[in-house]
Amino acid sequence: MTPTSYPESGLVNSAGINGANLVSWEIPLEDWERVIDINLNGIYRCCRAVVPGMIAAGYGRIVNVASVAGKEGNPKAAQYSASKGGVIAFTKSLGKELADSGVRANCITPAAIETPLFEQVSAAHVAYMKSKIPMGRFGIPAEFAAMVAWMASEECSFTTGGVFDLSGGRSTY
Repeated sequence: MTPTSYPESGLVNSAGINGANLVSWEIPLEDWERVIDINLNGIYRCCRAVVPGMIAAGYGRIVNVASVAGKEGNPKAAQYSASKGGVIAFTKSLGKELADSGVRANCITPAAIETPLFEQVSAAHVAYMKSKIPMGRFGIPAEFAAMVAWMASEECSFTTGGVFDLSGGRSTY
């Protein structure tokens, strides 16, 4: 494969929100539905829109942004954790469905990355997130971007339905 063998065709689904930091039974239904709609249904809608064209072209790369919270669950973030767990399961299904099409679908499960999302949660919750990372620091956007760039490249040719951790040692499975 040469870098010009295929037309550029990629989708990175990275939009997301945290929602309220409350115990599960106190999350307002409207907040639960909003987080699920943006974080999970939004990814589904985007994939639904682009996958047929990628299949027709015989090539494509889809990178869905999940979270380590989708693998482990975070206290006081059940709606966020559930939405990101759904992204992981959806990506696994989509990747298998597309395996023989030339289209690859994978997801990345970062721990906390220093972004404006930190402004949506309390300082106590930010400290809790950092305490779970064995490296003792948050990821930085450049580290995230490098992994996504590879996942969206032609070099990521034998992986589909994969889940790639970017967690500073938090997730090791």
